[in-house]
Amino acid sequence: MSAPTRVFIARLTGASVFDPSGDQLGKIRDVVATLREAPRPPRIIGLVLEVQPRRRIFVPMSRVTSIDADGVVVGGLLNLRRFEPRPGELLVVGELLDSPVTLVEDSTSVTLLDVGMEQLRTRDWEVGKVYVQRKGKTLRRRGVQFVADWNEITGLSLGADDQGTTRLLESYEKLRPADLAHALRSLSDKRRSDVVAALGDERLADVLGEMVEEESVAILTALDDERAADVLEEMDPDDAADILHEIPESTRARLLELMEPDEAEDVRMLLKYDEYTAGGMMTPEPVILAPDSTVAEALARIRNADLPPALAAQVYVARPPLEVPTGRYLGSVHFQRLLRETPSALVTEAVDSELEPLSPTATLHEVTNVLASYNLVAIPIVDENDRLLGAVTVDDVIDHMLPENWRNAEPTSTAGGSDGP
Repeated sequence: MSAPTRVFIARLTGASVFDPSGDQLGKIRDVVATLREAPRPPRIIGLVLEVQPRRRIFVPMSRVTSIDADGVVVGGLLNLRRFEPRPGELLVVGELLDSPVTLVEDSTSVTLLDVGMEQLRTRDWEVGKVYVQRKGKTLRRRGVQFVADWNEITGLSLGADDQGTTRLLESYEKLRPADLAHALRSLSDKRRSDVVAALGDERLADVLGEMVEEESVAILTALDDERAADVLEEMDPDDAADILHEIPESTRARLLELMEPDEAEDVRMLLKYDEYTAGGMMTPEPVILAPDSTVAEALARIRNADLPPALAAQVYVARPPLEVPTGRYLGSVHFQRLLRETPSALVTEAVDSELEPLSPTATLHEVTNVLASYNLVAIPIVDENDRLLGAVTVDDVIDHMLPENWRNAEPTSTAGGSDGP
């Protein structure tokens, strides 16, 4: 990349942005940063670019190929979705400039006039210098202005006390579990422990389900046994089983004993199977209905907002008992078929009994082949007596097909305003 060692952001605003062929794309209106724990300076993650007609979009710093006096050049495809800052992101010009900060040397208050960003050897960008102004002695006399290192001021980093944790939690409040899982990786061990302690059991369970097993095991085993068991109860049984597979047998047995019996029983069933089999991947909590259930009842069940989309896509019909392992499995009904039926009709009138369920010992390859061949989002799993044990959903299969460290990559969710690289 052709770029100066330092760029002052206030002077960068209004600069033209071009594509590699020299065509103008728009103008820079702001720079997006994320605060980090002191003494680490804020990380610069992207630019806010205004394109026609007066639409502001986000450009990741990884797309910037050069910055100089003539403007900024960016490469690659740009996401034209309107920019909205995510929790934890700050606009340097709009939110940081003109903020009061404190000089470390003598504890005097100064005003932040500009921020200089610098590129590291890793190609990441972070704040290196600041341009500040002391308060003038009179209203007519302007105070002295000077450049200082970032570590020579305080007041803008996330602190190392309880207030810092509170600010972190506030910035994380609206993050999706996958984004929060990624954010926790950048924290120090102590700060991560503080945040984990402050999260509710359900929220923490969702986050652990989005981490690589090594990380989720480390967090779970650092909790006291009572809370660890509570968190496992809030997790999807298949995610809980994946974690328990990785911890010592004595600890696993102790946590299962502390869990509610019904929740523990589901997890114990999954632990009997290898992780990369249908039994190890399945969820024991699909929507199960009796043969005399109506279409209206089925639709009411899948309207549950807490039900993952893949599980809400179809219902499974079985003889009582309806808890797994059920009575004899009769078939499944896709929600599109339910929508075409009279609400008062019985689900058995719409059951697809031709789709062959799989055994819990079916391999990942076998499960993937069936899902792909028949364009399914889920497949029922039955035992040797045709009793329904659960269902494997396409998202569970994808989790097991991706490389082991795929969760360590920065999320590129389209839910927020700023796309990742």
